[in-house]
Amino acid sequence: MKTVWISAAAGLVVGLGFAAAAHAFAAPNQQAQATPKSWNWELDKKGNRVPKGNRTSNADGSWREEVRVGKCVTVKEKTASGEFKSETTCGN
Repeated sequence: MKTVWISAAAGLVVGLGFAAAAHAFAAPNQQAQATPKSWNWELDKKGNRVPKGNRTSNADGSWREEVRVGKCVTVKEKTASGEFKSETTCGN
């Protein structure tokens, strides 16, 4: 009778181990957390830092985005008619 209880306890421990392992492998597939708004960069899928731009959108569908990297500023603009313009300026 004692061996039955030992076998049952061992089976329970092994089962809990498999359940914990399954949960650990499922966690990375969940959606990544959002980057806090106070940071000027965000993380891509590989975990690398990518500069985050300040985008302002208008009701007509046009938008303007500024991205700062060091001393350089890249301004991207798209008009309501679909014209796209990108300009990069670097200061001293």
